Amino acid sequence: MTLMSESVMLALVFVMYFAVAFVWPTVRVWRLSNLNPYVLPSSDDVYGFVTSAMRALMICLFAYIVGQLIWPNIEQGMGALLWLLHTPVKIAGWFGLSIAILWTVIAQAQMGRSWRIGIDTNHTTALVTSGLFGWSRNPIFLAMRVCLLSLVLIRPNAVTLALWLVGDVIMQVQVRLEEAFLQEQHGESYRAYSGRTRRWI
Repeated sequence: MTLMSESVMLALVFVMYFAVAFVWPTVRVWRLSNLNPYVLPSSDDVYGFVTSAMRALMICLFAYIVGQLIWPNIEQGMGALLWLLHTPVKIAGWFGLSIAILWTVIAQAQMGRSWRIGIDTNHTTALVTSGLFGWSRNPIFLAMRVCLLSLVLIRPNAVTLALWLVGDVIMQVQVRLEEAFLQEQHGESYRAYSGRTRRWI
């Protein structure tokens, strides 16, 4: 695979991931409940900061994907991680992206109308504990972590490494905020769920 064809493939895969992780579930929840699943604040607290940081991360990720598509040689100036430049590592990255997409599709379907982007304090949602949620309390965030790590394996450089590390920190904080809210909303049911199911896997 040439660098250009790999760049095109990478862009297509991330467009697909964005579609299955955000667009499709948004339309589905809207049709099922007539509710906007986007409940992201602009507040001056920790949750607002994490929301702003996640938006900035998505913009940077989009800029990188578009940049490597338009200027394939842009990689040369991004501090290549030479010790990861091996075919088996790249194959592992593509495999990770494939698994992340499939995992996300399944988890989104299993959440049904409970899916939200952010913490919905105005509507009570059902606590989903079966399917992939029986393996992980945060399977969608887990898929996002795998997605960013896979990008590092496919394109190992300082930029993708920074996106992965920053994204991982943001998601670690976000899931803890969401878990605190679910604990408050579902009480003993969520405590029991937390006791038998790991945060990640």
